[in-house]
Amino acid sequence: METTSRAGAQDSPSTSTAEGVPAARRTVDGYLRAPFPWYGLDEAFTGQRWLMQVGTDADGSVQHGSMGHGDEPSIKSDAAGVEKERFAVVVTVAASPVRRSGDGTGVLDATTVSSAAWLAGSGLLAYTWPAQLDHSLRDDWLAQQTETAFELADDLDGSAWSELSLPVDGVPMPFHYRESEFGWVLAGSAGNGVHIGAYGRGMSAYGLGFAVVQDLGAYA
Repeated sequence: METTSRAGAQDSPSTSTAEGVPAARRTVDGYLRAPFPWYGLDEAFTGQRWLMQVGTDADGSVQHGSMGHGDEPSIKSDAAGVEKERFAVVVTVAASPVRRSGDGTGVLDATTVSSAAWLAGSGLLAYTWPAQLDHSLRDDWLAQQTETAFELADDLDGSAWSELSLPVDGVPMPFHYRESEFGWVLAGSAGNGVHIGAYGRGMSAYGLGFAVVQDLGAYA
């Protein structure tokens, strides 16, 4: 899927753009431009919620985005520090067929459950750093693990994945699920034109439920 991340999505709320628009407002605006519903954890989760970033195609159309729940994850070489983190990130991906890019320069791949699995898997890796790994080797390790995550996402019927049923808007839906030493990843469809991916650490995936986000203010 040919997407680009919005550079301002992770700016501090106190940062302002050249146009004088706060970065936090730009982030919310990115979510508001999406023509599809966003998903987060349902009301059973009572902890902190926060926006992460949206991904766009070449013409600026929003294609996917992530919403965080719990502790904001960080890259830590201290294994004890990582183990204390408790978070779950929900990725919403607009379902679409193979299509031409908005600027007419190429073709965009179809977005499927595998797309959601890939985004979730790579998202988890972004906050992973094995404690025994030297800093200078992290880029090589990350490239290798990212390729592995892509291959796993392309084979959701493979032995690396198990099946898990979780509620989406109150209705049980099937998900593909896998665990690793770094955390867990899952992916499935919401049944209304979007796919859901999720990843986390320190929070069990088995008790989660997903629901359409009615108020972005709960995350901003």
